[in-house]
Amino acid sequence: MSQDKIINEVLDELEKNGHKLSRREAMKLIAISPLAAGVLSNAAAPVSAQAASSATGRIVIVGGGLSGVATAAKLCKRLRSPDITVIEPNPISVSYQAGQTLIAAGVYKKEDIIYQTSDFMPKEVNWIQKAAKNFDPENNKVILEDGTEVGYDYLVVAMGVTLNYGAIKGLEGEITTLGNCDEVRKKVGKNGVYSLYFAEGSVDTYDGIQEIIKKAKNLKGNEKLQLIFTDSPTAVKCGGAPKKVMYIANDLIKKAGVRDKVEILFYTNSDKLFGVPEYAKAIEEQFSKRDFKWEFKTRLVAVDTQNQVATFEKTWVEKGEWDKDLEEYEMITKKETFEKKFDFLHVVPPQKAPDAVGKSPLGSPASWVPANKETLQHTAYPNVFAIGDCAAVPLGKTGGSSRKQYHVLVDNLIAVMEKKDKLPAKYDGYTVCPFITSIGTVMFAEFDWSGKPAPSFPLDPTKERWSMWLLKVYMMKPIIFHGMLPGRI
Repeated sequence: MSQDKIINEVLDELEKNGHKLSRREAMKLIAISPLAAGVLSNAAAPVSAQAASSATGRIVIVGGGLSGVATAAKLCKRLRSPDITVIEPNPISVSYQAGQTLIAAGVYKKEDIIYQTSDFMPKEVNWIQKAAKNFDPENNKVILEDGTEVGYDYLVVAMGVTLNYGAIKGLEGEITTLGNCDEVRKKVGKNGVYSLYFAEGSVDTYDGIQEIIKKAKNLKGNEKLQLIFTDSPTAVKCGGAPKKVMYIANDLIKKAGVRDKVEILFYTNSDKLFGVPEYAKAIEEQFSKRDFKWEFKTRLVAVDTQNQVATFEKTWVEKGEWDKDLEEYEMITKKETFEKKFDFLHVVPPQKAPDAVGKSPLGSPASWVPANKETLQHTAYPNVFAIGDCAAVPLGKTGGSSRKQYHVLVDNLIAVMEKKDKLPAKYDGYTVCPFITSIGTVMFAEFDWSGKPAPSFPLDPTKERWSMWLLKVYMMKPIIFHGMLPGRI
């Protein structure tokens, strides 16, 4: 897509949602974002073949989401004679999952995040529209659902995650973000139980917030509705989403004039509100300002959907007996469960790599794909790489992470193909969480393995800004679809 078309798409989206900017104003906004500016400069520049490698080999990419398709596209640019197969059964696998919070906010519709994978799959790629069932890395084979074996010389695993709602007692189903969700929706999306981690669920979540607003308007006296938001004990994609939906619900309820009729509570299995101290401090201040209540080391273990009761397990550590030899106290982990009535419960499902890979020889005991966190190379098989949500890599489960990872993976995969002794590229743990703090403000939290903010803007990243809202809502999607998916940025 040309530079003009990208800018026009951004302007059209802004105008459609009541924000009319001139082209000059839009360019000023883009100018403060190195990310957006990079998309435009790359869109205007011709694709260079100077870095093309003559290395050859059969490359199989399992997973045709953002990570898989972007990797395929970049490999097609970097290899003179690419031999690439992508295994992906879902015809809408590249859909914009980051937009699900905006569906819950009433800003997007479901159709705003759905795209046809065929529109973005590189023409040089052989696309197998079947699911992988197992892996045989000793013999360099992927086994498909129909028993067909696909051989490879080099493998990239980009399979995303599964959402295991059934791991919470009282709920059912294990699904992906897009696809059949009937089993999960037997319990989620009704009776006050919601979850925006899948597309239909985000639509239900918006409806659920509207239902709470109606109920709140009918309350008498000092009655208050109980809104409970949860986290997960597992690693999750978009780790900020459990809080974003709370901010969104708060803002919609406040604008409806019934904020005093609800109590908002957040339960997290973590011992902090965010892993980066600067952002944790900012979030705690935002929580306090909005009168949110929160509890650490507390996880959701069961839901009685019929009676609207959630069961939580809280853990803590107490001092035991004094150990004379070690000269320290024995530390004893304690647990207790408690029940909480709710009117609205947001569930964050436990997550893992799909069983096809997680329980295969390529998987780990925790059902992720073990990879070196810097090179993304599999820890046991040097001709295998993992990327995105399925990889056992810290801080690596956002679209922003994948946008950095796929460049590293391609450089290192080509180095392996060229039989080089060292892998040249390293992923630094960069990730980004655009915290939606209201319908109109975002705290753009960027960070890496240093444990410190890593902003790409000349602005204080801990502040809530309307300009970051514009970036999140109107610019990020064109950046992903016209910058990342073609393998440009």
